[in-house]
Amino acid sequence: MMTIPYLSLSIWIPILGGLFVLFFANENRASLARLIGLMVALAGFAITLPLYVGFDSSSSAIQFPEFKTWIAYFNAHYSLGVDGISMPFIVLNSFITVIVIIACWGSVQAKVAQYVAAFLVMSGLMNGIFAAQDGLLFYVFFEASLIPLYLAIGVWGGANRVYAALKFFLYTLLGSLLMLVAFIFLFMESKGSFEIADWHALKIGMHAQTYIFWAFLASFAVKVPMWPVHTWLPDAHVEAPTGGSVVLAAIALKLGAYGFLRFSLPIVPDASQAMAPVMITLSLIAVVYIGLVAIVQTDMKKLVAYSSISHMGFVTLGFFMFNSLGVEGALVQMISHGFVSAAMFLCIGVLYDRMHTRQIDAYGGVVNVMPRFAALFMLFAMANSGLPATSGFVGEFMVILGGVQFNFWVGALAATTLILGAAYTLWMYKRVIFGEVTNEHVAALQDINFRETVFLVVLAVCVLAMGLYPLPVTEVMHASVSDLLKHVAAGKL
Repeated sequence: MMTIPYLSLSIWIPILGGLFVLFFANENRASLARLIGLMVALAGFAITLPLYVGFDSSSSAIQFPEFKTWIAYFNAHYSLGVDGISMPFIVLNSFITVIVIIACWGSVQAKVAQYVAAFLVMSGLMNGIFAAQDGLLFYVFFEASLIPLYLAIGVWGGANRVYAALKFFLYTLLGSLLMLVAFIFLFMESKGSFEIADWHALKIGMHAQTYIFWAFLASFAVKVPMWPVHTWLPDAHVEAPTGGSVVLAAIALKLGAYGFLRFSLPIVPDASQAMAPVMITLSLIAVVYIGLVAIVQTDMKKLVAYSSISHMGFVTLGFFMFNSLGVEGALVQMISHGFVSAAMFLCIGVLYDRMHTRQIDAYGGVVNVMPRFAALFMLFAMANSGLPATSGFVGEFMVILGGVQFNFWVGALAATTLILGAAYTLWMYKRVIFGEVTNEHVAALQDINFRETVFLVVLAVCVLAMGLYPLPVTEVMHASVSDLLKHVAAGKL
């Protein structure tokens, strides 16, 4: 019986669809490019749904495997598969791509075909990262995903887009080269295998583990991004187009965090445990210090960008406490952040499309002229603050519980994110939305149209559904997380 290659389809449908749009929809066919792009994105999302429906949540094994010889000389394979850690992110990525294509319908007017193609290709490449079970294949997808995001920022971004795109590219590329060195070492240690499962089984000395851990950290910490290698992110977000910011926050930041779970913890568990105090300290600095930095921002996008760094600090904190509450809470936080950060950037994009400014002091009294928008924006602001019954609360609460289980003071410091998150998010919301209309441009604003209502309502439903009933998300990852933590606890020495 022939099995349907769902993972290959989730990778290659967006990539080939993006190339089709690029070559067959020119500038005179912008509407056609958007329509084909939307159809491809919907097809890409639809093909990922069987991954969730057919997933065996009681097993930690790799599921939906695909295996073909790729580069025989290097013993590299086109090896795909997912577990409970990676599968939800393929579904999330494909879903966010649909949202991005819908969002670009009215806001992007220049080089529309190229814009749509860039995001479709990027979607396929990112699915490849989450599905790859071969180290070399992972590296190719990981590096290739930089190109469309670099173009999205550099071509459709703001005034300083070239600087921001170059900074993003160089930061990420430098760290990735050190990861490649670690991959080559593991290839030699495993007697010529690039299979990630073979690397997990390797017995490696502590000295070598430490070097490998730092090589991985150089790549994944920049991608998250962790403090102090976070400075590229605010620049990239401010200059990126709305779709670029959405994908960057909702998916691209998750690649670094995913790398810790797929490579650092299982391959070098002893070094990971030894370096845990350093990782926890850096994570808490991101939660507390970056939260304070966010409060003083005057640009809405920059504020949400710093908010993302703070929230991703929560994720790395959860990983390195090595308890199931912490790790599962961090994974839930990653998925929730995908919904909430995407919604926050889309809301800012809605305002920017009308006013062409992101400065907080340029607004005030928006609720008087855009009541539907104000209501939806409030829900997302509350979710960004960690309000109970929204997805933003679930992951944060689990990580805080895991922190208290690990060390009371770690949990207490982590809990400050609920205070700081409310401070910077709700203060921004109050200044933009409430009060009297004092700006004639604000007085002329029109409320959200049907297209904008669709993507914001869909995200609102996701935020509320996950906040009220997170079990469908947590149950698929539980077995894989438990197996990972057993592997880490057993160590290699």
